[in-house]
Amino acid sequence: MSPTVLYTAFDVVPSPKGASTHITYFVRGLVQAGYEVHLLTAGTPGLPAEGTYEGARIWRFQSQDTNFLRRAMAFSRMVAHHLATHPDYAVVHFRSIWSGLPAVRAGDGRRPPYRTVYEVNGLPSIELKYHYPALRNQPLLEKLRQQEVFALHRADRILCPSRVTREYIRSLGIPPERIVVIPNGVDPTRFAPRPVEPTEPPTLLYVGTLASWQGVETALDAMPHILAERPVRLRIVGGGRKARLKMLRRRIRKQGLTDWVSLEGPLPPDQIPELINQATICLAPLGYNDRNVTQGCSPIKLLEYMACRRPVVAANLPVVRELMREGVDALLFTPDDPGDLARAVLRLLDDPALADRLAEAAYQRVRREFTWHTAQERLLEVYREMGAGGRQGAGSGRRET
Repeated sequence: MSPTVLYTAFDVVPSPKGASTHITYFVRGLVQAGYEVHLLTAGTPGLPAEGTYEGARIWRFQSQDTNFLRRAMAFSRMVAHHLATHPDYAVVHFRSIWSGLPAVRAGDGRRPPYRTVYEVNGLPSIELKYHYPALRNQPLLEKLRQQEVFALHRADRILCPSRVTREYIRSLGIPPERIVVIPNGVDPTRFAPRPVEPTEPPTLLYVGTLASWQGVETALDAMPHILAERPVRLRIVGGGRKARLKMLRRRIRKQGLTDWVSLEGPLPPDQIPELINQATICLAPLGYNDRNVTQGCSPIKLLEYMACRRPVVAANLPVVRELMREGVDALLFTPDDPGDLARAVLRLLDDPALADRLAEAAYQRVRREFTWHTAQERLLEVYREMGAGGRQGAGSGRRET
C-alpha cells in the first residue's frame, strides 16, 4: 500500500507565481515515486473546489473574504478539520504556519501520528509587512514569529531553499541536522534557448512579482543612467497589489520613462520561456532587506533566465551568489544602487562576447546543478530518511505511539 501524503499550502495552484511552480514539481515528484498525494491549497474563482492535479487529489479552499488574515485563519481551520477526518496520513507536508500549526498540534498534546515536513520558503513574520505596511512594528508580527518557532521546533524535518534561510532557522534554536537545503529548480525541457531575432533597441526584462523586496524601483531608477548612453527598453512583467502598481506607474511617469518602460501584467506559465528568450539582458534587482538577507530565498527567475541562456544582471546578495558567480555566470551589482546596475547593463551591451560567455556558463551550471529533477531527488531522500519511503521505502512511515 502506498504511503499517503498530505501536502498543504495557502497558495493558489496553478498560478503564475513561483510558489505554484515549486508545489507543482514537488507534488509531481512524490506522485511519480509512488506516493498517494492529497493536496490542500487556496482557491480562486475559475478553479474547481475539488479535482485532480499532477496525479494528486486536490481540495481548494474557497473564500470571498478580502481580509488576508481572516482567510488564512479560515484555511487553518479547514486543514485542522481535514486532519481530524483523515487520520491515516504517513506524512503531512506544509509550507506555512497557516497549515503547519494544526498539523503539529494534532494528537491531543502528544506528537502527531504522522511525520511532519515544514517547507520554509517564506515566513509571514518577515514578509507580511511588505504586503501590508500598516502591520510594520505591530505585536501581530511577534506573535506570528512565535508560532513559526513553535512549528519549526515540532516539525520532524525542515526544508528550505537557501543556506541563508538555513542559518536563520538555526538562529532560532533548531538543530541543524533537521534542516535540509533544497534549492529551487528549473525544467530544462520547458526553459531552453531558442533562436530569436535581436531586438533594436535592446530589451531588458524583469519577470516576477512586484513585491517591494524585488527591487523593481532600482531597475527603474537605473534607466535614466542607461538611456544617457544608449536607447534600451525595459519590460516589467508580473503581478502586484494595486497600491504597488500605482506607485510604479507614477515613478515611470515622473522620470519620463513612459516611452521606454512597459509595466505588463503576469503571463501564463507556458508563455514565460518565450518571453525570456526575447530579452537581450535579464534582471534580478533584489533589494537589501530582511526578506532577502535574513530570511533568504532562491529566486526561480534567475534559474529560468539561466536555462534560457540569457545574460543576467543581478543584485550581489548571498542568496544570488548561491546560484551565480560574479564574472563567471553573471554580472552582479551593489544592491539598491541604480548607477551600478546601469554600469553592469552597459558593460554587457558594449561587450557581446562577454555577455555570451556568461550566458553559456550559467546555462551549463543550471542544467548541471539546479533542475527540478535534482530537487525532487533530494526531497525523496528526505522522505526515505524519515522512514516514509515511496517505492524504495520501507513501510507506511507512520509514527509509533
